Amino acid sequence: MNVHIRFLGAAGTVTGSKYLVEHGGHSVLVDCGLFQGYKQLRLRNRDPLPVMPNHINAVVLTHAHLDHSGYLPLLAKEGFHGKVWATPATRDLAKILLPDSGHIQEEDAAFANRHGFSKHAPALPLYTEDDAHESLKLFKTVPMGQSFEPVRGWTAQFFGAGHILGAASLLLEVGGRRILFSGDLGRPDDMLMKPPERPPAADVVVIESTYGDREHPEEDVLAELGPALQRVAARGGTAVIPVFAVGRAQELLHAIALLKAHGVLPHSLPIYLDSPMAIHSTDLFSQHLGEHRLSAAQCETMERVAKMTRSVEESKAIALQHGPKVVLSASGMATGGRVLHHLAQYLGHHRNMVVLAGYQAPGTRGATLAGVARQEGGTRGAPAPHSHLRIHGQDIPVRAEVVQLGSASAHADASQLIDWLRALPTPPHRVFVTHGDMDASDRLRHRIETELRWPARVPEHGSTWGV
Repeated sequence: MNVHIRFLGAAGTVTGSKYLVEHGGHSVLVDCGLFQGYKQLRLRNRDPLPVMPNHINAVVLTHAHLDHSGYLPLLAKEGFHGKVWATPATRDLAKILLPDSGHIQEEDAAFANRHGFSKHAPALPLYTEDDAHESLKLFKTVPMGQSFEPVRGWTAQFFGAGHILGAASLLLEVGGRRILFSGDLGRPDDMLMKPPERPPAADVVVIESTYGDREHPEEDVLAELGPALQRVAARGGTAVIPVFAVGRAQELLHAIALLKAHGVLPHSLPIYLDSPMAIHSTDLFSQHLGEHRLSAAQCETMERVAKMTRSVEESKAIALQHGPKVVLSASGMATGGRVLHHLAQYLGHHRNMVVLAGYQAPGTRGATLAGVARQEGGTRGAPAPHSHLRIHGQDIPVRAEVVQLGSASAHADASQLIDWLRALPTPPHRVFVTHGDMDASDRLRHRIETELRWPARVPEHGSTWGV
């Protein structure tokens, strides 16, 4: 056998996806993500990998989200020179996401140094925008369904996973073993993306479990988002929506366009997309028609529904616009970027609203705000007294209404994950459950063992398993 998987990320947590497959003196890193959320997780980004980067022969990315691709510039900076295999849309998104990640890290470090709130002197970025551009030179694209060899004698193939543009599951055949990595699986009923493809036969499956302990509500995004934005508009407030620049931003723009078309929201309600990364990602939908559910006309409407604010000056000018408005800004978990300035501006007044539109990893500001939403009246109550959010070294009082959308997830829920596994042509020998909080991963493991009667395990961070 002598085929091993080393779980270097997304084991017991939902971030930092990195799976090192080793056989015959060669290795392939499946995904190369950043850790996000709790500080002890983020500190792992600065720890050296237990393998020298120049000893890794190739990287294969399932998709472009930073918790799957964002470590790549640092890996290249520290000596990795192999190819990075990805679908064309993943490569196109990485061209946007990775330089933006480096730029934000440089900006945040500079801001911390100017205002003196970092414990490090000076604060340094993990990598720079230039480092990210250098790593992009390593990309090699392969269409869905086409076989390729990341290492001589190793065969790989991408299968559509839904989730976001370019997202794929990966079948890796090495040493007589067929290993299937689910990547992040989308929903069969997603507003934007097509459903995941049926999985191929595999000996071992590594499956995500972001929503492994819950089911999505039957209510759709339009039914949740419409009333929330009606409320904040009626009281003349501002709704700040932290968005993932890839996927969630476009879904909400499409939803808002439909709500305006149906008369639920007034056409005059100003909408701002304040994220250069999200703006560029929105443009890609028109370039990848056929890979999602939207027509060319719908893509054009989605692009027109909001004022695209690209420059810092345009971003700052939003605060000068009086009256009701909606501001979509990255990042989706409020871990950095322009959305922090909007939250600092609007959190302190009860007239305003924060709309959380996706998974909030524990330890992020988004998770703190989600906790506020739960404290008072479920997803739409007023915040509890004395709630604060720490932004740029300051404790900002949370007086705005906090709404968490339960229907806006781009991840399959627990039953949808089980259904995807059930579609395998033959039972695998073992399933590894990853990319979830510990409770979510363990709940999905239990369902796999009891409902499918397959051996399943939640691997520990840093563990190595023979397959």
